[in-house]
Amino acid sequence: MQTKDLYALFLRHPLIDTDSRSIRPGSLFFALKGQSFNGNDYAPEALAKGAAYVITDEPTPTPPQKTVQRKSALLALQQLAAEHRKHLSAKIIGITGTNGKTTTKELIHAVLSTSYNTASTHGNLNNHIGVPLTLLSIPSETEMAVLEMGANHPGEIAALCRIADPDVALITNIGKAHLEGFTNKETIFQTKKALFDHVTKKNGTLFFPGDDPCFSAWLNYPSHIAWGKDTFHVSGTLTRTPPKIQAHIKGQSPYFKPFETEINSPLFGAYNLYNIMAAIAVGKYFHVSTKKIKQAIENYIPSNNRSQIIHTDKNTVIMDAYNANPSSMKNALDSFLMIPNTPKAVILGDMLEMGETAIQEHQTITHFLSSAAGVKKFFVGNIFSQLENEDESLFFANTDACIRYLKENLLSGYTILIKGSRGIHLETTIPYL
Repeated sequence: MQTKDLYALFLRHPLIDTDSRSIRPGSLFFALKGQSFNGNDYAPEALAKGAAYVITDEPTPTPPQKTVQRKSALLALQQLAAEHRKHLSAKIIGITGTNGKTTTKELIHAVLSTSYNTASTHGNLNNHIGVPLTLLSIPSETEMAVLEMGANHPGEIAALCRIADPDVALITNIGKAHLEGFTNKETIFQTKKALFDHVTKKNGTLFFPGDDPCFSAWLNYPSHIAWGKDTFHVSGTLTRTPPKIQAHIKGQSPYFKPFETEINSPLFGAYNLYNIMAAIAVGKYFHVSTKKIKQAIENYIPSNNRSQIIHTDKNTVIMDAYNANPSSMKNALDSFLMIPNTPKAVILGDMLEMGETAIQEHQTITHFLSSAAGVKKFFVGNIFSQLENEDESLFFANTDACIRYLKENLLSGYTILIKGSRGIHLETTIPYL
């Protein structure tokens, strides 16, 4: 079956499933493969649970009339998504960057939704599987689609662009992350800028932080909007110290009239000011009123362990443990240490996928915090626990060990920053804080 024929099948059955445990009646089941599973093994189960067809890449004991066998089920999914993209009239906004992708995506979605029929990436489905699934979930009546694009190896953003064909590009920043796959920051930059390379070929518009030297060359590109703290198309100044953001925002550009506004956001951290400015820049470019932008941003409540402020019976917890890398860890700590007039504690988990730099990058964090007098320091994970014990820091091999300590040594009256990679599961410490 050719892709055009598979697309005709998709139009009759516009639900895509890849997990046989959660089949929806009438869906197309793509038998994807992973490190520990082979979706072809579950094709019969998918049909039994109500899938209309299964798309496989190995012989399976399923009825031929209900089976589409391709060379690669994953490639078939990607090609189907690329075909669907051709039929969408929505403006596609591609977002990538080292940090802040998901928060920026959600803020932009909130802003654009005030004025347009808007779709966006669910959660962080931003890879070679997630982007196709997101595209295939976009209805034909959608006017704006905000797609998050992630990468942990060179070339991945370019591949996603070939599928999603974005019209507008936004890069949040370039920092250290996934060094196991990228090796260095320059490789990260070259991978991320593939989004700009794709959009400039279409004469599309670029959005980026204008005070980041990584993007200086793009300031000469005729169709761009930059943001920063001082002199760019959208600028902002923090008017109050963290944890919550209060900022004065102003902007002027060939694309929109001058404006000023005050933003009071529940987001934590000075670094989120840049995510807010990015959302404002996109909103103004697409003619969303300042009033609607302000309301959308102020009403956005972070979730899923991203910059959440949680008030427990005993403490105030800043929960930012959805993911972590050296750049985001340093940004979070910088903002956290600025919080005045409160006892402070940090619970930091390993930063994963650091490759050969892992020990060095973790040691940099412990050294940085060694001068933070009066801050209780908890380091959790296999990498942190290999480091020298500095000052009165506590090191735990895993989160369970940290929880056992917290049960016996209760913290009360503290503001606590929790930051680490998802794999460390630091969210499980919350009931004991």
